[in-house]
Amino acid sequence: MSQAEAVAEPPIRLTVAIASRALFDLDESHRVFEEEGVESYHAYQVARENDVLGPGVAFALVQKLLGLNERIGAAGRVEVILLSRNSSDTGLRVFNSIRHHRLDITRAAFTSGASPYRYVSAFDAHLFLSADPSDVRQALAAGCAAATLMPAPARAPESGDGPVRIAFDGDAVLFSDEAERVYRSEGLAAFNEREVAAASVPLSAGPFKGFLLALHRIQALFSPRDAPIRTALITARGAPSHERVIRTLRDWGIRIDEALFLGGLSKSPFLEAFDADIYFDDQEQHCADARARVATGHVPHGVANAAA
Repeated sequence: MSQAEAVAEPPIRLTVAIASRALFDLDESHRVFEEEGVESYHAYQVARENDVLGPGVAFALVQKLLGLNERIGAAGRVEVILLSRNSSDTGLRVFNSIRHHRLDITRAAFTSGASPYRYVSAFDAHLFLSADPSDVRQALAAGCAAATLMPAPARAPESGDGPVRIAFDGDAVLFSDEAERVYRSEGLAAFNEREVAAASVPLSAGPFKGFLLALHRIQALFSPRDAPIRTALITARGAPSHERVIRTLRDWGIRIDEALFLGGLSKSPFLEAFDADIYFDDQEQHCADARARVATGHVPHGVANAAA
């Protein structure tokens, strides 16, 4: 081995695990399962295994993520892994649809009804997207960024070459819910007072810090103007609580492209203006408002979900 090979940096990697119901439109199949049971579902899928499934909520996002590999080249790799409660038998329709849509997905786990969350860590995934809230909660508890994709019409498959645009809420998503707990228990004035006093103290990490860091590492392969990923923080915070957020990201060494401090305004029009491919938020009401405009992932983490 040459000295150059010995010190060569490993390729930058981004791995996203996704459930089949998030990738494809399986609403009718799921209805058969819910109303008629496992055996009818099995017969239904096998009889239709050559019928191509249409795009689901996350299809356009996956298409754009996989398209990043052409830009990244040998410096890194984006991989999408299928995690499914199907058996390998009923999952054949899913793989046939993957092939039809020319998605470069080669790895999968079919669990025959069991939760696939335990394979998120085994595949070393940075993000898990699912339509099953129980699977998402278990993945979050295991330390992986995970979100429940809200039901919504699938976005049209991507035909352009624009960047992947990913938007995040702050507290309980990128950051811990420590500040949110103060707001809920003591009110806005106490929240602002605490955040101003602690402006130079970085917030603790939330469940999506690792995913944001993985995105940042790919962004760092390009100049800011040419990066194929664009990120945004879209938060209900406003001045004076903004400073702690900015200093936290600086302390982490993570670049975020756009930061919107909305001071309580509705996030939905700003998400549409950013043209987000996906948005992550811990509060269900914010997700319900956003899902009609952008693909939205609910992060069932933190005090907002403590009683859920």
